[in-house]
Amino acid sequence: MAAALRRGAAGGRRGLWTLLRCETLCSRWCLIPSHKLYSSVYDPNEKTFEKLLIANRGEIACRVIKTCKKMGIKTVAIHSDVDANAVHVKMADEAVCVGPAPTSKSYLNMDAIMEVIKKTRAQAVHPGYGFLSENREFARRLASEGVTFIGPDTHAIQAMGDKIESKLLAKNAKVNTIPGFDGVVKVLADKHGNTLWLNERECSIQRRNQKVVEEAPSTFLDPETRRAMGEQAVALAKAVKYSSAGTVEFLVDSSKNFYFLEMNTRLQVEHPVTECITGLDLVQEMIRVAKGYPLRHKQADIPINGWAVECRVYAEDPYKSFGLPSIGKLSQYQEPLQVPSVRVDSGVQQGSDISIFYDPMISKLITYGSNRAEALKRMEEALDNYVIRGVAHNISLLREVIIHPRFIQGEISTKFLPEVYPDGFKGHKLTDLERRELLATAASLYVSEQLRSQKFLGTPRIPIAKSKRSSWELSVRLGDGIYPAAVSKDGSSFSVEVDGMKLNVTSEWNLASPLLSVTIDGTQRTIQRLSRNAAGDISIQFLGTVYKLQILTKVAAEMSKYMPEKAAEDTSSILRSPMPGAVVAVSVKPGDMVSEGQEICVIEAMKMQNSMTAAKTGKVKAVHCKAGDTVGEGDLLVELE
Repeated sequence: MAAALRRGAAGGRRGLWTLLRCETLCSRWCLIPSHKLYSSVYDPNEKTFEKLLIANRGEIACRVIKTCKKMGIKTVAIHSDVDANAVHVKMADEAVCVGPAPTSKSYLNMDAIMEVIKKTRAQAVHPGYGFLSENREFARRLASEGVTFIGPDTHAIQAMGDKIESKLLAKNAKVNTIPGFDGVVKVLADKHGNTLWLNERECSIQRRNQKVVEEAPSTFLDPETRRAMGEQAVALAKAVKYSSAGTVEFLVDSSKNFYFLEMNTRLQVEHPVTECITGLDLVQEMIRVAKGYPLRHKQADIPINGWAVECRVYAEDPYKSFGLPSIGKLSQYQEPLQVPSVRVDSGVQQGSDISIFYDPMISKLITYGSNRAEALKRMEEALDNYVIRGVAHNISLLREVIIHPRFIQGEISTKFLPEVYPDGFKGHKLTDLERRELLATAASLYVSEQLRSQKFLGTPRIPIAKSKRSSWELSVRLGDGIYPAAVSKDGSSFSVEVDGMKLNVTSEWNLASPLLSVTIDGTQRTIQRLSRNAAGDISIQFLGTVYKLQILTKVAAEMSKYMPEKAAEDTSSILRSPMPGAVVAVSVKPGDMVSEGQEICVIEAMKMQNSMTAAKTGKVKAVHCKAGDTVGEGDLLVELE
């Protein structure tokens, strides 16, 4: 089992949610080379299944297919009509549509999935996580048809799915339980009574009860507590005759006293960090166990080898409630696989659509190091080198979390985000030096583009025109500040005097590349120029956050003072959709009086509902939507007089 930690808020009794995963270990363990994030030995003579169906979508479906290919197992993908061109569909040997976009009519449609299993003659089903992964009726139906469910037996799903029954089982197995609490409150094991625990995972950084950053091991546990929790998780798994991968969750206080909370009978989202520090392929282990093979490892074989960190990269706007969904097409997409010891589990590619129907996760970004500091430094580099265009994403939030002093010191809890950002996430706050670096980089980019525009295939556009210019006087606007910048060029370097400091900026200035490596007075930064226009506006992703600047010549800056400014929209009288989605309900009609804070309508997207409220007291002038409508981000919903 791997134990994954989720700490509660600090104060009084500091809670710590610890998820211990007992996985059946069926591959030979070996140390992880520096260029790999997990390593397993696949025995071609060890037969498992000829064909396996994956009852899931996205990155986890792709993850299962990768292991099946290594094991020589043919795969069948299921998909909804809107997922017909999805990556997991292209990767599988066969793919069958099981219904329209809504999950109830496709990925949760047991009748349709059972028909596909019969049609394709799949011998086994891997459910991934979510959807039908913990549905005992689905497991029962598979068993009745002689199809192997890659997961625990139905009795274990039932026992651990019932919070009260699982608590009683834990008590009988002498597992610590919360004193006096008997109300509503997982594990890798084979079918031969062998069970192992695979250390812990830390999963405290969350928003809306969903994990954002995970790591293994935890900074909180000591070897004694780790072993004690692992042994109790094993005892619980044996008591319920559990086989396959799973997670046991414990609540741990500041004194490292721990109590059983619940058990999850499936592979979990953050399993890659456990694979990184143990060298095991957990999907392979699940398949071997399901086929009936015994474990080939002892507990002493399971190491903690290095450190791994996982960031969940979402198509979300982190400036809205730490992440409201964003939809659209990935017009440009480039994973940071050039960074050493990086693993990306994704189910998308350039051109993929992020729709309103499913979870907005783009990928799981995992970095590995010999220690925590190394793993975090590689994560910082990987986030800077991740190119995602066409949708909003949470790279800026992820980067800020992993460099925050509290996170680095291990002072984390499930309340980390609201405590660190009580007024909401605002992006990276530039230091004085970082601001000067950004200004100098932007000015150098502007001049580089001006020089590039004067040439055609490396030759001056007008041969008789000889440009000897080597200095420029510019004005750079960033936020509310306007900064004069004096730029001079020497080869591929620029000397920029800005905000009272002279900086040397060097780069290859390959403006066709989505990534630019820039050295500023010896400090290397990876930046992304996202957009620019003829008016001098430019957007640059710097230290993870996107900054909007305007760069003008000194003359143009003087003339801009006489340009009229566009009046700001009165947002108190209108209600616009903060995200794309479907209108679930509209509570008002023209002529109604509403009070400040009163709910006006509800928008749903990607399994999340958002209540829209009035910004002031007034009379409804017009309603521009109705229940069932699909709306885009920024669409006008309601007007007040």
